[in-house]
Amino acid sequence: MHVNEAEFLARISGFLGGYYLTLALMNAIAALYVWTKLQRVGLAMVLAAVSGLFVILSPIALSGNAEMMRYISVPLDVRDFVNVWLGGPVIYSTGTLVALIVMFLFRKFFVQPIVAWTIFNLALLLMGLSITDPSFAAIVTKPDNVPIVGLVYLLGFFTWLSAYKAVKNDERIEQGLEPLEKLDNEKVLVWPDLVYTEMICMVAITALLLIWAIALQAPLEEPASSVKTPNPSKAPWYFLGLQEMLVYYDPWMAGVVLPSLVLFGLMAIPFIDFNRTGNGYYTINQRKFAYIIFQIGFLEMWVTLIVLGTFLRGPNWNFFGPYEIWDAHKVEALNNVDLSEYFWVMLLNTSLPQVPENASTLKQISTIVVREAPGIILVLGYLIVLPPLMAMTIFRKFFVKMGFIRFMLMANLLLFMLLLPIKMVLRWTINLKYIVHIEEYFLNF
Repeated sequence: MHVNEAEFLARISGFLGGYYLTLALMNAIAALYVWTKLQRVGLAMVLAAVSGLFVILSPIALSGNAEMMRYISVPLDVRDFVNVWLGGPVIYSTGTLVALIVMFLFRKFFVQPIVAWTIFNLALLLMGLSITDPSFAAIVTKPDNVPIVGLVYLLGFFTWLSAYKAVKNDERIEQGLEPLEKLDNEKVLVWPDLVYTEMICMVAITALLLIWAIALQAPLEEPASSVKTPNPSKAPWYFLGLQEMLVYYDPWMAGVVLPSLVLFGLMAIPFIDFNRTGNGYYTINQRKFAYIIFQIGFLEMWVTLIVLGTFLRGPNWNFFGPYEIWDAHKVEALNNVDLSEYFWVMLLNTSLPQVPENASTLKQISTIVVREAPGIILVLGYLIVLPPLMAMTIFRKFFVKMGFIRFMLMANLLLFMLLLPIKMVLRWTINLKYIVHIEEYFLNF
């Protein structure tokens, strides 16, 4: 082990020791709750054993001894395997999608509190074992990224909580019972109930922010300079999803059209939704289509892009494994090709139609249309031909219930949402840059 790594381990030993003690206390409280409230002695003993494991890990971390801390670190072979074989946006994106599908299909298993608690503990343990790696620690402990790490765990908790309530309600509805929300339907007054609750939350959040400000240095950097650009130069975390879209789309498409359609689609939901069941309570079975679309759109096509841009995109916007050093000299050569080049040069073995010099506007436009005809036909077919086909086939029931206008609006919004994963796959498989590339008018799709 290098000296600098040994110094790093000694420096983080105090934090890591306190981290494991916190996890031990968390599981001890859970064991006490299970024992006293749920009367499940066996499960309480398991949780107590987990708490004891974290107690054992704490003094090892507090020792700061490099040799000892090898035993509470992710093995080097595993780190190399993750960086080399599990790295890249392709594996990351497909892996998260597969994980989301598996959790949806087996949601009755994953929403069980003990299963969720086990996954939570394993995630926290993996965080502790990984934070002994200097590259990993530099990313997750950066003051800018610490709240994002917390947001990831909070998002996981609230997603689980909503799924847990939905599964419970679906089981009750199958039994002919009312949803849980209708059993506790008493009105709560704004004064004093809501005001007192908000005041307590305000005091708690203020205390948390004070502790946060003392424990973490403010992420202030030097004044901006046009002669020194940060590498990587990243947008605020809530815009990193858009920045990741720029890898696959032109700025006008990724920064204007798609976000605008997202806002428009959210506003249009009340007007195009025909399902009157499932309002006012958590459910999945009664609103399965809406639930699946939302979870894929929000978790897979937004949250995972933010995580990707925050933790895995490094210098030059290259992809780096979680344990990989962010080397500014890393170069990834990409030979991106437009669809028109695939059609004219590679398929027909001829040159691209060129706009003659001093050509009239009409001649220029006609040449561009001919050159980009494959992409234009493909895009028009996707947006014009597919909606009627959807109405006549797999979405026939939706078309009958929604009518022509509402269905076409829903179908086009859905197709625009699918443009992102389709373009990502095309970029990964055939290095497709633009489907339609009209550089003369800065119009690329």
